[in-house]
Amino acid sequence: MQEKIIILDFGSQYTQLIARRVRELNTYCEILPYNKFPENTEGVKGVILGGSPFSVNDPEALSTDLDRIRKVFPVLGVCYGAQYLAKSSGGKVGSAASREYGRAHLRNINTTDPLFKGIPENSQVWMSHGDTILEMPESFKVIASTEEVENAAYRIEGEPTWAVQFHPEVYHSEDGKILLNNFLKDICGCAQDWTPASFIETTVNELKQKLGDDRVVLGLSGGVDSTVAAVLLNKAIGKNLFCIFVDNGLLRKDEFESVMKNYEILGLNVIGVRAADKFYADLAGVSDPEQKRKIIGKGFIDVFDVEAHKLENIKWLAQGTIYPDIIESLSITGMVIKSHHNVGGLPARMNLQIVEPLRLLFKDEVRRVGRELGIPDNLISRHPFPGPGLAVRILGDITPQKVQILQDADAIFINGLREHGLYDQVWQAGVILLPIQSVGVMGDERTYENAVALRAVVSTDGMTADWSHLPYEFLAKISNEIINKVRGVNRVVYDISSKPPATIEWE
Repeated sequence: MQEKIIILDFGSQYTQLIARRVRELNTYCEILPYNKFPENTEGVKGVILGGSPFSVNDPEALSTDLDRIRKVFPVLGVCYGAQYLAKSSGGKVGSAASREYGRAHLRNINTTDPLFKGIPENSQVWMSHGDTILEMPESFKVIASTEEVENAAYRIEGEPTWAVQFHPEVYHSEDGKILLNNFLKDICGCAQDWTPASFIETTVNELKQKLGDDRVVLGLSGGVDSTVAAVLLNKAIGKNLFCIFVDNGLLRKDEFESVMKNYEILGLNVIGVRAADKFYADLAGVSDPEQKRKIIGKGFIDVFDVEAHKLENIKWLAQGTIYPDIIESLSITGMVIKSHHNVGGLPARMNLQIVEPLRLLFKDEVRRVGRELGIPDNLISRHPFPGPGLAVRILGDITPQKVQILQDADAIFINGLREHGLYDQVWQAGVILLPIQSVGVMGDERTYENAVALRAVVSTDGMTADWSHLPYEFLAKISNEIINKVRGVNRVVYDISSKPPATIEWE
């Protein structure tokens, strides 16, 4: 039986971070919408009530049935969760006289309380709220304060319920991990034995049972997620897994050949399909980024469908869907952020069932599982790469000539990062071909050629990102090499935008 913690999502940007921190403590957890507490609670060891962009006093504030949770499971309310618990029990929540955002320091800690075991006085925490608990219900006992917030943390007497008005999950809460570990280990009694090795063992057994002797087809992209999904499935069903890798002409330089070689080393059964001409023809004259994405998605489906139909008795379509995709496809406030299926429409078209072996993992967990499976690090540590490939890094219409220019410039940048030991310090990097030309001088000749932008960001999960402060000497070397070696480029710029407000990709 899988032990787990349920995290109820009230729409906070920090909810995924809570889950990641719980998982880092070797405890499996699931994020569910605030109003979808499971009927089947087998294995549930505790519940965390997350934050929210709403005020608890807002007419649109989100609420859940606490009768199914309180006194039944250990509970930890975080920020909105803490205020919601207090208000629903008769307490008073209102605007703070002095709002607290950012760093604060705990004082008057009840060191005998199990939640604060090992946390010292003056421990730094991270606040992010305009409301505060003004009056506590009778059975609510304060166990920590800050200079501005008296009721920074409390426990409800007579039941295993705790709450904090700060965010223990963020990096700036110095002892937040200790607090979460106290809740998981000492209060919930979690075994903390959820590891990459245990995930592999459980998942392989489940796949064997679910798939039996059925045949499965998987569309490979060359990226981390689909590669790890393929190796997991291969471990479970071996020769009954058929992988298709489509070269749409928008991959990185020499990517098709290198990826095919890597997959051969991994012992995967891979069908490689050269389809660049089809994609170039379909994209001719198209500049709108969303239209490009749709054309590439449809083109992949068309090619994949033809190749898959050459195989016999395929029952399942495997996908490298990961947990953030699942979460973003759930409706918390009535709005679905995006559909998570990589090949929308294909399962129904081919009458296939879907299997997603990584659907419960975050990206960093996928990498840890990949390493545990013995997948070479050059595959596991690869930067994320957009599904539409270089099409969304060429601003404007797509031509084979533009693709070659971008491939050559991108190869110089990426290889340079590797050679100078910078690749693993960057979350994602690439080159963008701009739809402008600029005046330059090469030798004694005036040139009027393309400009490219280098983009490199640091991030933990891609949700937010900062531009990477690469050494000036390195950037100068790469700029010089691109201009000298890539015919058609005479200017290189560096993108120093962060996300938000910019995105990682330009399109």
